Amino acid sequence: MAAHRKPRQRSIGGPTARTAATLALAGAATATAFDGAAHAAPQQTPAQVKAELDTLYRQAEAATEKYDGAKEEADTAQRQLNTLRDETARKEDTLNSARDTLGSFASAQYRDGGLAPAWQLALSSDPDRYLDDAALAERAGERQSAAVSRVREQLREIEQLRGAARVQLTSLRSRQAELRRQKKTITGKLDEARRLLARLTPQQRTEVTGADGTPARASRSDSARRDALAQAGSVAAPDTRAAAAVAYAYAKLGSPYEWGATGPYAFDCSGLVQAAYRSAGISLPRTTYAQIDAGRRVSRSELRPGDLVFFYSGVSHVGIYVGGGQMIHAPNPSAPVRLAPVDLMPFAGATRVA
Repeated sequence: MAAHRKPRQRSIGGPTARTAATLALAGAATATAFDGAAHAAPQQTPAQVKAELDTLYRQAEAATEKYDGAKEEADTAQRQLNTLRDETARKEDTLNSARDTLGSFASAQYRDGGLAPAWQLALSSDPDRYLDDAALAERAGERQSAAVSRVREQLREIEQLRGAARVQLTSLRSRQAELRRQKKTITGKLDEARRLLARLTPQQRTEVTGADGTPARASRSDSARRDALAQAGSVAAPDTRAAAAVAYAYAKLGSPYEWGATGPYAFDCSGLVQAAYRSAGISLPRTTYAQIDAGRRVSRSELRPGDLVFFYSGVSHVGIYVGGGQMIHAPNPSAPVRLAPVDLMPFAGATRVA
């Protein structure tokens, strides 16, 4: 009887195996190539990068103005809280003095033994003197009663001050939380802008950051400063304070942009405006939202040197008009304080403060 054997399975090897492996690798490479093509981001042109940067900087600047406003409110809340705490401490010192007085009364009563007045009169060896002492004691009792009333009133005042301080502390913490939120927004937008710029070549970065046709005046030499002041002096500002503010702005050309800064070496947009008019003896609010209401509104056709010009629907940017359709402003972290045409950005309004 013949034995039945299973046929031997033919192993894959030789040319067949190499062909299969080659096909598999080719298929994988093709799939990877298609997958990469599907997910590769198209290279942005400098113009597209500039548009994206402008959006990021506008968003960061809007957050900066909110940060500046929240910081101003937080500083005010901190000052008010400090005042309340100082007043509470003074009241507590007065209260402690009043309590010492009451302690003296209590000690005197203890030494007298607390005998009833009739018994004290009966036992007194000198009734006339006792009666004089009793009258004095009555007056002392009145003083004691007044002292108790004062202590009670001081306790009420201190509790009111402590309550006001608690409310002020809550307000301060709320504003500090808002500061942290706005700071996070600002740093996030600026980090994203830096990443965009890092992808560009040096030539492209120059094209993007200087594409508005207003090259920065980077040199801060004495001759450049004198030239700036001479140019400011030639501007026909009708008000001496406006002329002083314009001169200050010219002198700061080339200063770096820094969010939240009000000078003297770095500025954000509203910080530059505030510093320029502070140098002229005029106190302006900190933020663009408040600065636009700090003076008399004027139309674009009425602009004269020294007027504040505002941009974007959210009034998130401001510059100082210097005549000839030009302004000086602190643009964003990619560019220092510079001259620029007023029609560079969407015009939102103008205010005359001098």
